[in-house]
This record gives sequence, structure tokens and C-alpha cells, in this order.
Amino acid sequence: MRKLQKLNKIYWIYGGVMGLLMIILEVVHYRTMIRDLQIEVYGAIIGLLFLACGIWLGANTFKRKSSSAFDAKKLGLSKREVEVLQLMADGYSNQEIADKLFVSLNTAKTHISNIYSKLNVKRRTQAIQKAHDLALLTPSNG
Repeated sequence: MRKLQKLNKIYWIYGGVMGLLMIILEVVHYRTMIRDLQIEVYGAIIGLLFLACGIWLGANTFKRKSSSAFDAKKLGLSKREVEVLQLMADGYSNQEIADKLFVSLNTAKTHISNIYSKLNVKRRTQAIQKAHDLALLTPSNG
């Protein structure tokens, strides 16, 4: 229901913007008739208006709808597993991950195994690539 209301709101906004654009175009058309502006100016104005409308529509349509925390929960990844995944992406070995998180090597390996299972991958590189594709990782500083 909430999705439908949001969609209706987007349609109303889009309709309002299109109506406003048509009014602006009619005003420009009227001015062309009155002041004899060159047709190229009229065409350029139309092009710019539709370019701006397309950029706005594209930005609102294709922006990411969820945060990485939501995606991680959706996949069943715990906060600790996301943390381990980030360390894997930063290039740390299993032992270094265990040392950084103050856990045993076996615990780190268990987290990594769970990550592989939840992301449906078999290798570290596949897990990192999939995590990047799903925008689960933050850019590393180094």
C-alpha cells in the first residue's frame, strides 16, 4: 500500500512537471510569435527543458533504493560478517582478520564460510566481487 502511495506521488510530481513544461513551452511559443525569435532558439529551449526533465527523471528512477545495511540483512549477513567481508576486500589474510577482530582463526574461518554460503560463492574473490556488485562494501582508504 505504501509503495502504491509513493508511486502515485511520483506520478503526480511527474505530471505536474510535464504540465509546467508545457506551460513554459506555450509561453516561449507565444513570445516567438510576438518577438519573432529565431526557431533555433525555440528548439534549443525545448531541448534544454527535456534534457533537464530526463536528468531529473533518471536520477529519481535509478537511484539506489536501499542502504548496504538493508541489503546485508536481506541476504542474512550479520554485522560481524559484513565487517569480515570488508576486511577480506581490504586484502587481509584469515589470520590478520582474526587478529583485528580479536577472535580465533577458526572463528574467522567460520565467518568466512558463512559469508560464502550466504552469497552463494566458492572463493574469496567471488565474494568480494559480489559484495561490490551489491554495494555492501565501503571504499577502502588504502
